[in-house]
Formats: sequence, structure tokens, C-alpha cells
Amino acid sequence: MQDTSSILADMRAWRRDFHAHPELGFEEHRTSARVAELLTEFGLDVHTGVGQTGVVGILQRGNGTTAIGLRADMDALPFEEQNSFAYRSTNSGVMHACGHDGHTAMLLGAAKHLSQSGDFNGRVIFIFQPAEEHGQGGPAMIEDGLFDRFPIDEVYGMHNMPGLPVGHFKTRRGTIMASEAIFEIAIEAKGGHAAMPHMGVDAITVGAQMVGALQTIVSRKLNPGNNGVVSVTEFITDGARNRLPGSAALSGDARALSPDVNQRIEETMRSIVAGIAQAHGVAASVAYDTIFKATINSTGPTMKAIEAAELLAGSNNVNGNCEPVLASEDFAHMAAARPGCFIFTGNGIEGANAQPLHATDYDFNDDALVPGSSFWVQLVEHVLRS
Repeated sequence: MQDTSSILADMRAWRRDFHAHPELGFEEHRTSARVAELLTEFGLDVHTGVGQTGVVGILQRGNGTTAIGLRADMDALPFEEQNSFAYRSTNSGVMHACGHDGHTAMLLGAAKHLSQSGDFNGRVIFIFQPAEEHGQGGPAMIEDGLFDRFPIDEVYGMHNMPGLPVGHFKTRRGTIMASEAIFEIAIEAKGGHAAMPHMGVDAITVGAQMVGALQTIVSRKLNPGNNGVVSVTEFITDGARNRLPGSAALSGDARALSPDVNQRIEETMRSIVAGIAQAHGVAASVAYDTIFKATINSTGPTMKAIEAAELLAGSNNVNGNCEPVLASEDFAHMAAARPGCFIFTGNGIEGANAQPLHATDYDFNDDALVPGSSFWVQLVEHVLRS
């Protein structure tokens, strides 16, 4: 039986407790302690401190040797919550604005259900990951021996999606989420009096030309069939009301749906910056750091996830060939290390449940707890047939 509605009250209580006590990446001490406590209560073999604050629970049933990993993220965001319900954040300046409280509660619900009545033959590795928001938790767990200490054949991750009805699922083979790179451009020109611009080199003028030219990377340098985004998000100078700046710093964010496109963006950015700097006789440098890989779903696990979702929700409520998303996800590191699949589950289409992720009035929809946890149970019993 895949329906986890009998433990909805438990999942709701866990979720709201996590929501009221959010913690930032690698600071999830209370959260991870509670997760470990519950997994131990369910009878799992529990390991803490994996990748600093990560938790791993192991559930073996029968003599099957196949092992699958199910991953949930635990960290919150550095925002002041604008909601007014009773379980709003009690930690000033920190809130669960991305639904990781719900992801953790759903995976705990699946662990409880499977430990009590799961019909499967094999091993399930429950992965509770820290520090997803800045792309550091997945690599930290892998570097700490996640896949060496706990051998996993396939790995799966799930995220809620506002605007998608509750009980609906969507995923795709291949790239499902983009890479993210952050860049910083430093310009060293020659400042001077605002009334005598000819005696210096205005860093604002140089920087403004770079901002405009960077927009041609996507519009003119990439194949139109290959998606990418380049956004300059900060422009800082040392100028004053009557003084032209001699230095400027531009920073921003670049997204791509393939490593090749990400590389093309970086190479073209460096070329544009160097060319404009040379034209004005100034010095400029580019720092480009890819912090999230593109999340690429493997065919085998993705087809299994689609089949499990259709068995649970019906084919009309499952999109197995959705459009890729230009947001990023550090599950990408796990999917690069092992065959894997990342899938979206609906968070609702009305009110706070339809607010964008990372909005200060967002809230995870408790109605999504049963579909999400039931999907995990269905997936386990589908992949690890007894």
C-alpha cells in the first residue's frame, strides 16, 4: 500500500516544527538531530555528521542487493518571513522559503511508512542533505564518502513546484535544471573631475558598455536552440556626485542547460570584457565560478520515476517530458555521481502555495505531504520489487 495519509498528522507536525525553527546551510543542527531521532525511532540504521550536518538512514528489507538513494534538503534561506500563521519562523532573518521543511517531512513520512509496512526487497538509503541553497551540501556529502560508505545504484530527488496542482508530477530525461555560475568583473580606469571627463577614463562608461555587450552572448553568440541567461545584478563604483569613478565592479549570474553552453558563455564574456577594456585603455579582469552543475536526469531512473508517478497519480497527472527549468539545484552533483532522476511535485495553484519559491510569503502546502511521501513509497516498491 502506497497511501501515506494515515501518517499525515505526523508529517504536518514535523513540517510545521521545521518551518518554525529554520536553519541556514551547515547550521541545521536542530533539524538534523530531530531527523536522526525520528529515523532511529523508525528502526533505521542512522549515520549523522555526513557532510557536516547531513543525516543518512538505511532501511534493508529481504536479501536484495540493489540500493536506491532518496534525497531531501534541510536548509532554509536568509529572509525575514512575512507570513503571520502560528508556525511562522521563530528565527529572525531566516525562513523556509523554498519548501525544504516539506521535503524533509515527506521523506521522513516515507521512511516511517516503509519501515512499518513497505513491500520491497533491497536497500533504501534516505539522504537528508544540508546546504542545498548555495550548492555546497551535495558536494560536501559526496566528499565525505556518501557513495563509498553507502553504496547506491540509483539516486532520486524531489522538489515542490508552486503553480503545479497538488498530486501532479513532472520530470524529463536529460537536462531538467540549469547550471549556475557567478561572475565578477573588475575595472580599473582613471577617475577625475565630472566637469573634465577627457582627462580621465570613466569606469561607469566602460562598465555600461560591458553590461550592454554581455546581453549579446545569449542573443547573438549562442545557438537559439540552446538556452542560457546572463544577468548583471550589481554595478558598484567609487564615484561621487562630482567625481568620475576610477574603478567599478560588476557582478552577476549566468545559467545554462549544458556544460558546453556554460563554457561558451564564460569564453565569450572574457572576450567581450577584454575587448572593451582594450578599446578604452583600461585594465579589467573576470572571475567566473560555476557553483551548480546542470541537473541531468539519466534515462533509466527517469523512466522508473515516471512509471511510479503514473501508478500513483494516473497518467493524466504526470508530465514525463516537461520543459527544463533555468533555476539550479545541487542534486546535480549526486546525479553526476550516480544514475539519477529529479522530479517536481505540485505545491498548489492558489494563495501562499502558488507564491514563487524564495518569496517571503511562500509556504509549503501541507496537502502535498501525502502525494509526495506516497510517491517515494511507490518508487521504492516499484524499483525494489519484492
